[in-house]
Amino acid sequence: MIVYSFLFFLLLFTLIGVSSSFKSKKNNSDYLLAGHNTPPWMAALSAVATNNSGYMFIGLIGYTYTSGIQSSWIMIGWIVGDYIMSMFVHKKLREVTEAEDLLSFGGVLSRWQRGTSFRKLRFIAGLITFIFLGVYAAAQFKAGSKALHVLFGWDYSTGAIIGAIIVFAYCLSGGIRASIWTDAAQSFVMIVAMGMLFVVGVNEVGGYGQYVDKLNAVSPGYLSFMPTGLEVGGASGVFLFILGWVFAGFGVIGQPHIMIRFMTIDDTKHMNKTRMYYYAWFIAFTVMTIGAGLTARLLLPNSANFDAELALPMMSQMLLPEILIGVVLAGIFAATMSTADSQVLSCSAAFTRDLMPKKSDNVYLTKLATALTTIIALVVALYGSKNVFELVLLSWSILAACFGPLLFIYAMKKQVSEFTGIAMMVIGGATTVIWMVQGLGGIIYEVAPGIVMGLITYLVLSQTKFNDIISSNKVKDARTQEAAEFGNDGSQEFSS
Repeated sequence: MIVYSFLFFLLLFTLIGVSSSFKSKKNNSDYLLAGHNTPPWMAALSAVATNNSGYMFIGLIGYTYTSGIQSSWIMIGWIVGDYIMSMFVHKKLREVTEAEDLLSFGGVLSRWQRGTSFRKLRFIAGLITFIFLGVYAAAQFKAGSKALHVLFGWDYSTGAIIGAIIVFAYCLSGGIRASIWTDAAQSFVMIVAMGMLFVVGVNEVGGYGQYVDKLNAVSPGYLSFMPTGLEVGGASGVFLFILGWVFAGFGVIGQPHIMIRFMTIDDTKHMNKTRMYYYAWFIAFTVMTIGAGLTARLLLPNSANFDAELALPMMSQMLLPEILIGVVLAGIFAATMSTADSQVLSCSAAFTRDLMPKKSDNVYLTKLATALTTIIALVVALYGSKNVFELVLLSWSILAACFGPLLFIYAMKKQVSEFTGIAMMVIGGATTVIWMVQGLGGIIYEVAPGIVMGLITYLVLSQTKFNDIISSNKVKDARTQEAAEFGNDGSQEFSS
């Protein structure tokens, strides 16, 4: 019954995505940005799902299970950092996207300043996006099959192949709109499921009073908010730990697959409403996730062989009817897909808009790129070496350090030359890699020094002639120039 329930709800999520094709307008603007017509609440729920779903349902629950309520600081720092940057960047990003008809993140970074077009920067940004989001998508396919392997005994490749086929089906038919609709449906299902697990779990241990008493008995500091086990001791260590996760929140603006959601909303005037929905849902998700992790600690044994990342599906098996277990498993699997589909589409945009030497505005070429990207990600998921998947550990931080500082400086209305922009990306990304390779992540999360070095690079170069925009980067009408570059003959709506 569990398997049938799982497959039924997985099919339901897929049909929701595929049904979005009925609103498709068969052009790239619609395929990659939903025609700038996404309601605020839907864009917000999709952004939360893409930002956190796989990590929350697997990683954060597992971390809370082992470390206790101190895990709250990760999400508090993250949400604070994300919120601060959203006040500066999100609305301006949406305005520039529409004003310049931009469809890819590389396009945004290369043409943010009106009258400029940074082709080298755009190519480098597209290459970084394609490599790191592509590997990230492969890791999502692989991670999504973990629970299926443990609970059903299915081979790891089975889950990866199912995930790739589903992502391919609805992304090919509905593009970003399909991804957003599926994200929203999955978000509703999972927050209800986690709420049910929390309530039923509390009752299972004897009510709220018994629940708190038993959590206190787990270990002396299990319900303490004070972070423990830090590499740097004392107040300094606590400060650096929290600051690192605030910088992780800053880094959200450097994630193409997340920021694209805010580029799709129907009106720039609705950005505040979108942010309200986004943070309300984000906080609710966080509270439910941490509650589920704490509950799992009381209901599931803490042994050397227990995998805390499987706490949610195992707890659902213990507490819920079989049909609802299938819902939870489908939600967890869909959570990894909600991130993978966004990454696949961002890679497709990067490949066709930023990397191809001969540009085309043909939507079917973009769909072909989606198919090829999905196949490449699946092959990497099935046959990639351990070294390949270690790149995933760096993916978030590299994208944050490469793109975040540049986007922030743009939003502050500062002049940036192509040389300065490329230097910010390279130095920020390199700093992040060096920090992690040197094993300094225990001092502060590696995204922090990467972002700081990107900003310092700008402050230094902005005082030199290297920050002068050269004549070859200046264009009278970037939209007209790029229309010719993309070979637009007027038969399709032009967007870059």
